[in-house]
Amino acid sequence: MSNNPSGPGDRLVQVGAIVFFVGAVATLVTVAPLFLGTDPFPSIAYAVCMLMGAGFVIAGAGVLRSATAQRKSAAQTQSR
Repeated sequence: MSNNPSGPGDRLVQVGAIVFFVGAVATLVTVAPLFLGTDPFPSIAYAVCMLMGAGFVIAGAGVLRSATAQRKSAAQTQSR
């Protein structure tokens, strides 16, 4: 592990990446029967694919939060 403490938004980016990865795997699994010629999965499997977009939004929120904190820190440093 690094010696740097995690900043604001870092945890959101990590969680978003995990959720995105789960959604991506679900998308691959859901699309596989189309290429293999087997019966498609039930509708709930397609709903799990939406985690990919949700993960992207969560990670994006983490990036925005981190950028906002860095901007605020830079403004405080310059005002001193």
